[in-house]
Amino acid sequence: MRKFLSAIALLSCTVLWGQENSREADSLRHSFGRQHVSNMVRRAGTPYADTLDTGNPGVKVVLYNNGTYRYVKDPSVVLADSVFTEHWDTRAVNPYNEVPESLPDRFSLWIVDTLDSYVCPYVTHPRSLFGYRHGRRHQGIDLPYPTGTPVRVAFDGKVRISEYVGGYGNLVVVRHANGLETFYGHLSQRDVAAGDWVSAGDIIGLGGSTGRSTGPHLHFETRYRGAAFDPSWLIDFETGTLRHRLLKIRSWYFNPNQRYVQSIDDEDEIFRTDEEDRLLAEEQAKKEAAARAAAEAAAMKYHTVRSGDTLSAIARKYNTSVAEICRLNGIKATTILQIGRRLRVR
Repeated sequence: MRKFLSAIALLSCTVLWGQENSREADSLRHSFGRQHVSNMVRRAGTPYADTLDTGNPGVKVVLYNNGTYRYVKDPSVVLADSVFTEHWDTRAVNPYNEVPESLPDRFSLWIVDTLDSYVCPYVTHPRSLFGYRHGRRHQGIDLPYPTGTPVRVAFDGKVRISEYVGGYGNLVVVRHANGLETFYGHLSQRDVAAGDWVSAGDIIGLGGSTGRSTGPHLHFETRYRGAAFDPSWLIDFETGTLRHRLLKIRSWYFNPNQRYVQSIDDEDEIFRTDEEDRLLAEEQAKKEAAARAAAEAAAMKYHTVRSGDTLSAIARKYNTSVAEICRLNGIKATTILQIGRRLRVR
């Protein structure tokens, strides 16, 4: 445990990458038990020499041949989580049988922590924003992206879809441990397969213009449990910075008419307005229900059974049917009528 805490303390100082010399990296070999984890971390041009156990089965130390090291989460542990098994479909764009209205009004998602990393898919000015476009929902944003340019995944995760999918063209969908999914569409080439574990910054394909596209660009989406929200809530694409390590999500984010707003005051104003609208709608619904009940009560008509009355005679008198009288009173056509009984006829 002391060794693990020391590792975490060291991690706090070095954040994700420890640019240490070979002597310090070599000392880690003796500080931690060795445990090789195949295909855990792929870092282009820097093969790793060893993987060490930290005492926590979910956290490993990867030693690279250039003398650097990195603390990482072990995918074999992460992938055991139900988020990577439930509603897992390698073809369906939205495998969740849910609607956005079923999500809580407010909830939070950890986007990255000290063992996760983030890479902006592309730093540029988005040219087509989230919302309606030409009368159709545009579930993400479009980033100008030259054909053949490597596309990098934003966060660690597992590839759920790597297929040619209709208007998306070549599409890669990656699910992350927090339940978030990121979409990368219109690729000219896909370099990963469903089931692959990828780390932030890994190349998953090349930019292109496949599918329903008017030119080379990257279509990027963020979804939670199948519901799309504006990726700009999460990423500032003009600077490449991650806006939130802990993202507080409001239910109205999933409304296709709602885009990212600049300030928390704007956000709270939208939430406050939506809440007022909701309360007004509920009050209006109650008034309408009461009005319908009053109108129905006013329209009710009753008949008091007299000697010689039959259901058919009563039905003819009030221009209705025996079946309707039976339905309104919970009786059968063979029910014997008692003199003095009040029957509802309308």
